[in-house]
Amino acid sequence: MNKLLAAALGILTAIGGFVDIGDLVTNAVVGSRFGMSLAWVVLLGIVGICLFASMAGRVAAVSGRATFEIVRERLGPRAAGANLVASFAINLLTLTAEVGGIALALSLASSVEPRLWIPVAALAVWLVLWRVKFQILENVAGLLGLLLVGFAVALFLLGPDWGELLRQAVPPSPPGTESPASYWYYAVALFGAAMTPYEVFFFSSGAIEERWTAKDLSTNRTNVLIGFPLGGLLSLAIAGCAAVVLLPAGIEVSTLSQIVLPVAQAGGVLLLAIVIVGIVAATFGAALETALSSGYSLAQYLGWSWGKFRRPARAARFHLTMIVALLMAVGILMTSVDPVAVTEMSVVFSAVALPLTYVPILVVANDPEYMGEHVNGRVTNALGTVYLVIVVVAAVAAIPLMIATGAGS
Repeated sequence: MNKLLAAALGILTAIGGFVDIGDLVTNAVVGSRFGMSLAWVVLLGIVGICLFASMAGRVAAVSGRATFEIVRERLGPRAAGANLVASFAINLLTLTAEVGGIALALSLASSVEPRLWIPVAALAVWLVLWRVKFQILENVAGLLGLLLVGFAVALFLLGPDWGELLRQAVPPSPPGTESPASYWYYAVALFGAAMTPYEVFFFSSGAIEERWTAKDLSTNRTNVLIGFPLGGLLSLAIAGCAAVVLLPAGIEVSTLSQIVLPVAQAGGVLLLAIVIVGIVAATFGAALETALSSGYSLAQYLGWSWGKFRRPARAARFHLTMIVALLMAVGILMTSVDPVAVTEMSVVFSAVALPLTYVPILVVANDPEYMGEHVNGRVTNALGTVYLVIVVVAAVAAIPLMIATGAGS
């Protein structure tokens, strides 16, 4: 019974934790400009993150090694060092977006200037990281993030023409008002939003935090293969709300208030309040994960003591790294940079950095010296090879598409 409850809690946490500020903003922007014509990318990303996280969790559980320990060992110190710099930079950009997302959500709820909420949000994240146990911070944020199901409720209450939404999605093609380059730019952005590297850093390191072994592989599969796809449906609901309300009105998303406008229209103040709490919880949980991932990546590469399972005094440099990352995020946001723009940038560069962590995990998942009998099967390897091509193509195309479209503008 305890295992069943743990599995159920893990699934619910995965659902609520799947949607962060990147998914929220990117899906809303895409829905307001392209309708449901990029829904296929969300589905592609769901399969990809399930594959990636499942391999990373299995590698961590069987080998007892986290992502950056493996990256350093497989690539060597120099190549892994370049990988670390790129991954840390993307992680910092993502953390900046998440802290900004918390501030925007709190501002929306209180009408207080977002910049006043930024240091408060960062301080709250640090206090939770410092004092709260790993399982509690993971589960509470994930469960409260489930309140984002309000977007699905709003879509149902809006009573859309479901046939029209399906026609937008199948066959996929850009609307006549949008260029093919913009369409593919946002396709890469959506893919990056679904497969952000920090999720894998957190997931594999979390497996070690919770002392997973080969006996926990079924829990790993269950959490990933049920929780992430259901979380992906929330992403589609966000895009659907924007497609129904914002696209016909010609409203292109540039603020958080525009993202939740369909929710307010469909369900009034009560549903809006529920969704705002969900946004705060989801972005707060993602900020915790990205801050932890900053500490994980640096500490694992340098061989420092790390982890929430250790007291802060015994993992001082690990905690110091998270504090520095949070301070840098606050410093960036206090320059009056637009958090929504930072979010859009972070998901694109996540796609650029994705091969750096995907390739070592794929290699180790096939290495019997690490994995023994738990190496990838034929189907997983075939799918892994297909996604290797996809992530490399997305990484190579991201920057040229960004330049060609002026970041999608």
